[in-house]
Amino acid sequence: MIVAEEKDELKAKLKEIFGYGNFRGNQEAVIKNILGGRNTFVIMPTGAGKSLCYQLPAMINDGLAIVISPLIALMKNQVDQLNAYGINARFLNSTLSKGEITRLKKDCISGNVKLLYVAPESLNKEENIEFLQKVKVSFVAIDEAHCISEWGHDFRPEYRKIKTMIAQLGNMNVIALTATATPKVQLDIQKNLQMEEADVFISSFNRKNLFYEVRPKKETKKQLIRFLKEHKGKSGIVYCLSRKKVEEIAQLLNVNGFKAAPYHAGLDPDVRMKNQDDFLNEEVDIIVATIAFGMGIDKPDVRFVVHYDVPKSLEGYYQETGRSGRDGLEGHCLMFYSHNDLNKLEKFNKDKAVQERENARVLLQEMEFYAESPVCRRKQLLHYFGEEYKEDNCGMCDNCTNPRERFDGTEYVKLALETARQTNERFNLGHLVNVIRGTEDEYVKSYGHFSLPVFGKGSEQDADFWKSVIRQTLIYQYLEKDIDNIGVLKISNKGRNFLKKPHPVELARDHDFTTVGDEEESIERPAANNKSYDEKLFEMLKALRKKVAKEKDLPPYVIFQDPSLEEMATTYPTTKEELASVNGVGMGKVNKFGKDFLDLIQTYVEENDIETASDIVVKSSVNKSKIKIFIIQQIDRKVELDEIAESKNITFDELLTEIENICYSGTKLNLDYYIDSVLEEDKQEQIYDYFLESETDSIEDAVDTLKDEDPDFTEDNLRLMRVKFLSEYAN
Repeated sequence: MIVAEEKDELKAKLKEIFGYGNFRGNQEAVIKNILGGRNTFVIMPTGAGKSLCYQLPAMINDGLAIVISPLIALMKNQVDQLNAYGINARFLNSTLSKGEITRLKKDCISGNVKLLYVAPESLNKEENIEFLQKVKVSFVAIDEAHCISEWGHDFRPEYRKIKTMIAQLGNMNVIALTATATPKVQLDIQKNLQMEEADVFISSFNRKNLFYEVRPKKETKKQLIRFLKEHKGKSGIVYCLSRKKVEEIAQLLNVNGFKAAPYHAGLDPDVRMKNQDDFLNEEVDIIVATIAFGMGIDKPDVRFVVHYDVPKSLEGYYQETGRSGRDGLEGHCLMFYSHNDLNKLEKFNKDKAVQERENARVLLQEMEFYAESPVCRRKQLLHYFGEEYKEDNCGMCDNCTNPRERFDGTEYVKLALETARQTNERFNLGHLVNVIRGTEDEYVKSYGHFSLPVFGKGSEQDADFWKSVIRQTLIYQYLEKDIDNIGVLKISNKGRNFLKKPHPVELARDHDFTTVGDEEESIERPAANNKSYDEKLFEMLKALRKKVAKEKDLPPYVIFQDPSLEEMATTYPTTKEELASVNGVGMGKVNKFGKDFLDLIQTYVEENDIETASDIVVKSSVNKSKIKIFIIQQIDRKVELDEIAESKNITFDELLTEIENICYSGTKLNLDYYIDSVLEEDKQEQIYDYFLESETDSIEDAVDTLKDEDPDFTEDNLRLMRVKFLSEYAN
């Protein structure tokens, strides 16, 4: 009866303070353990409610609970939420002034504060330890505890000192919490905190509502825009590795009609906080961020997480994808993958210490296996964190909804296991592959493995094939990782039974990302010889152009030039805005000539059931570069062209090219003030007549035709006159 009363009392507190009617998963068991004065280690996936596990005991216990947290953004978010519940929670970090710190310390000593969030760097300061020694501390919670482990994905050296710092505050209970910890990392955390005897609570890592997908990193901007249009108005996060890429993608999304904001450590703190708050308050839908964003951010309705670049580790990937669908509803996790990203990350690690570099390499290798593997993504992720997923098809990942080709892998698995056995289960995947394929590197030679019966037995298959076989043998638990020796593979009991009594095993072909091609599509005008456009539509557009030109008594090129028609036949614009975004068009030309072309494209799209430009066109702010705006402004002020070129330190020829690009994109330029100073009126009329009658606007053809008539008909003058002609007739 007493147990039931305790349970009811705890649920009443939960309802009273946080408004929840019931606990989730392991929360209740964890909270009782903490209230019972036990050291507690909590491994709970993102979105499962880790924070509540220490927040509720902090409210029930006497004294101040200290929460060690790695990020200022995380602290602010948690403190804001707790304050909204009427809980006096505060944070101590570098953003506070001396006056604010003095007031905070006074409030803590007087017992007014229930939870204090502290960065490990702040806890390391002597004056802060002295202050906390004067406070009645109920317990210490270490959030994001995976930062302790050098084997993990987000190692922070300051976290290794936490145990020493806590010891200075007296003998108190410790609660360590993390969303991502492999068995190896779990062991390291417990050893470092000297809490091997702690009660461990591991929740399932399976987030059933998340859909996992990996796509080749090709034409990534176009793929991203299309994906986001499918999720228009929904909340999401796009992760990039560099600050520069974050800024670029945030700008790209805004240009393409999405409400997006950047977030990275290089931004002014006020801007960073505003962007975070705007995201939480639904002022913006999408945050484009480095991994600095999201730790502990409690936004339940994030509907998608996109990794524009490959993450550094599966732990990081899992944690970041876990910010999607925390309310249990849909969550789409999309990663763009290429070998180039892995190579870049490998280069970042070259200056690290040898052991740290090796650890980082192993983490990257796991990322590579995950992306390229044909096995159920959920099965892979859970296996990585030491959990078995018994189903072969989860129905919620790309590998399960679009299965890869399968084949009988029985003999291959047998050879992999036999190789591990004959090498005494002391080596990593790479070494096993070399032995199987008969590759004599220095390790194979030094251990004499070239004389083993298995040596070279798999030489007919390439290294990637055998890596895939061994990886799948590991996921299907015929092999297992040696927890004490990173990278080493051992035969499991299941594997030993298989060797004694083999049975059929089906394997699948890996994804092939080696022939992906260009990662970023060009968003400039397509080359004239690029035949990727719809040739049938292109011919129809040309015929229409000829008809319109005849009606208006103009050369066809004045209406739209060939590259513009090619782009229309590639992107199928069906609205004025979409047509105006085609290079060489602009809204002026759309209003002048666009209606017939839009009608033709719309009919063609409907008759042929074609995906339209609104799904695939990528608008860029490139054409509104500073130099173009500067040139337009200077021409409006009638500044001499030579002066404009000189002020921008470019040649006159380069300036003319910029002016032509401005003109082709539909902007009207009045160059009369300059042209009148270099060409007499009758010569201007002569050139005008030429362009009106010519089949083409080619300057080479114009020079060939006119050069013998007058030395003033230079290439530069003809180019200027062409801009004047097109500005008046086309724009």
